[in-house]
Amino acid sequence: MAHINLENELPGIRGLMAYSPKTEAPLNALAEVLLRDDDNTLTRGDRELIGAYVSYLNDCFFCQNVHGALAGHYLGCNIHEIDAIKSDFTSAAITPKMKALLAIAASVQKGGKAVTEEQVAAARAENATDKEIHDTVLIAAAFCMFNRYVDGLATWAPQDRQFYVNRAPQRALDGYQSSIYK
Repeated sequence: MAHINLENELPGIRGLMAYSPKTEAPLNALAEVLLRDDDNTLTRGDRELIGAYVSYLNDCFFCQNVHGALAGHYLGCNIHEIDAIKSDFTSAAITPKMKALLAIAASVQKGGKAVTEEQVAAARAENATDKEIHDTVLIAAAFCMFNRYVDGLATWAPQDRQFYVNRAPQRALDGYQSSIYK
């Protein structure tokens, strides 16, 4: 049970958004821009993977599974392959650019000042643009906020991970401006 009475039975951030509609719209708008905007050279799968990875590092079960399932949907892989990337991206079958960006995301998760010039240089050496580096940092920072929101109020999350996988195609279609949980 959540720390406060959310007056609904929705899981994770969905329950929080239904409880506080005034914050729902700007938070969903931020997620929509960060994760779905088509004016971006990082794919939707790449961006969802960054969010899933940061959520994994923050031990946020709900967010890492929602966004891991979406990353898998977009990247054409299953949740176990996403788990392997989250647990050891350095040996995963992802591009060197994504490895460099995930290293930056991991540093952001620790604290903004943990990002180093060497990490940025390594990402640039793998052809990451300044916009991609910017977006990686912003996605990682935003997910730290989302994760702390979800877990700070002790929301519940379905433990059956297939729940997230089953909903990923519809969430990918609907985006973050609407809720498929309502």
